Amino acid sequence: MSSDPKGLILRDCNVLDTDFNGRFVIQKDAEIAIKKGVIEAVGPRGSLVGASMDYEVLSCDSAWVTPGLIDCHTHLVYGGNRIDEYQARLGGGSYLSMNEAGGGIYQTVESTRAASHGELVKLAKFRLRQMARNGTTSLEIKSGYGLDLASEAKMLRVARELDGFLGISVKTTFLGAHVVPKEFLNRGDEYVDYLVEEVLPELNSLGLIDAVDGFCETIAFSPEQLKTLYGRAKSLGIAVKGHVEQLSNSSGASVLASFDALSADHLEYVDEKGIQDLAKRGVVAVLLPGAYYFLSEKTRPPVEVMRMHSLEMAIATDANPGTSPLYSLLLAMNMATVLFGLSPQEALRGTTANAAKALGYRDRGRIEAGLRADLCVWQIDHPAELSYYLGLSPLIYRITNGVIRDAQADE
Repeated sequence: MSSDPKGLILRDCNVLDTDFNGRFVIQKDAEIAIKKGVIEAVGPRGSLVGASMDYEVLSCDSAWVTPGLIDCHTHLVYGGNRIDEYQARLGGGSYLSMNEAGGGIYQTVESTRAASHGELVKLAKFRLRQMARNGTTSLEIKSGYGLDLASEAKMLRVARELDGFLGISVKTTFLGAHVVPKEFLNRGDEYVDYLVEEVLPELNSLGLIDAVDGFCETIAFSPEQLKTLYGRAKSLGIAVKGHVEQLSNSSGASVLASFDALSADHLEYVDEKGIQDLAKRGVVAVLLPGAYYFLSEKTRPPVEVMRMHSLEMAIATDANPGTSPLYSLLLAMNMATVLFGLSPQEALRGTTANAAKALGYRDRGRIEAGLRADLCVWQIDHPAELSYYLGLSPLIYRITNGVIRDAQADE
């Protein structure tokens, strides 16, 4: 790792970004000037400030530079694993039936409640190291494996502590409405009341929440229950988002649109009306191919309809122990192209500019003067290589807030 408070110039690089229409924008033989963690200028080699005592120069040797990758949907903080569930599904079991029988998410709730703060930090840092090696510079971490005030607070405090680890920025999302906990079995409305009257206000007063999420599904919460949750979040000035239309269509996308949500996530079963509602309100569609793959789903998100209505699409890992034990955004990009039919250009925008919007970031996700200097330097020959490889990371450097981080170093 190296940092020069005087400034940094990336020289002899190919700058790769995307436009709103999901097309590659390429500047070959270029350079980028960075000062105090912010991109100062981008231009042809030799057109910016020269090497001087005020700037360190990093020669990129014709490598490609993109915005830093942003993972806008993860469940990174948790205890235990769900190996038994994985093996049961290989034998013909279903995710839905396991949750209904008291396994699935409930199993992770038990493990997470039992884990200490320190244990959760250690486990999460191990996972974050893998993500960093694949280019992640910012990400979201959801709670939702606590389902009571103390355990949800524990998870969110861990997530806050991880902010800045390896230079990665962390946004926290309260997902108390993940499933109805066993203590409130068959009393979903009472649990939602508990969330809006006690848990959400307290966590917000502690400064632990950047957004509020909810799972709208037959095994979780109804649209009406989530309207109650989102209404309370909005009254507290907190942004909202949601897991919707993953296993069935419950019109959750339209609910999110009515609350001007940051994002609607999953969307395998979303209909055209839901897509239109999201597009009209500028809500980002977050596609999660890892869960689709790991659960052997057959119904994929209607990407063509999303394109037709100019709905912005992001891609995330959905990193979690039960349905998407995926920690590489590069692999998520590959899955989005192969399984969902996105182009490599759409995949890159989905993990940069659109992912930034899905988290409420306005200062990153593109390579542009005035934005935060979160960048990745890649040893590739063609832009499409970023969504081409399986299990190979061509990352040379991550640059976070203007600090160079060697992808091969053990930080």
